[in-house]
Amino acid sequence: MEQKKIGKFIAKRRKDLHFTQANLAKKLGITDRAVSKWENGKSIPDASLMLDLCQLLEINVNELLTGEQIVMKDYKKIAEQNLIELRNQKEKADRRLLTTVKILATLSCISAVVLILMGTLLTKISQFLGIMVVILGTILIFVTAIYAVMIEHDAGYYECPNCKMRYIPTRKAVLLASHYGTTRKMECPYCGKKGYHKKVFTK
Repeated sequence: MEQKKIGKFIAKRRKDLHFTQANLAKKLGITDRAVSKWENGKSIPDASLMLDLCQLLEINVNELLTGEQIVMKDYKKIAEQNLIELRNQKEKADRRLLTTVKILATLSCISAVVLILMGTLLTKISQFLGIMVVILGTILIFVTAIYAVMIEHDAGYYECPNCKMRYIPTRKAVLLASHYGTTRKMECPYCGKKGYHKKVFTK
């Protein structure tokens, strides 16, 4: 997916339809700076804006993602290529997100343990101050754990070990499930059997 090509195509369609960057931005409820970034190839439109943008530019999503108007005979082939590219990008983004969260969670837990140890030592000097530091460390561990689980839920899918179906469970199910790593014991919504469902990134 070529961002610069997409950007040039957006700029061309905007000009063909006599929109300024400010006009287009206002209709989409965003800043003209965001439109400028698209047209300069620095970013692509967010998925939530694509349909509205395509409607305004009188193109379809496949043409937007390809950066050119598509001849009907090539439409199906290009649509499939764009779909595969979007899936690959999502998979890579999910993997990066989960790796980042693991690193942040590890650092937060280390910081929390240090705070708890410091608090324990501080109680010898000031019991109140020591207890407050221990409480702060405990809260940090709790908040980090909740945040990490929520991010884990949003990144990718879970695979049932019994029927092999892949799905997105509820956040509550993920939060309350016993686990090791990112593998969690849950009930499959398809076969109804319980088991340790592993984290996967593709449907």
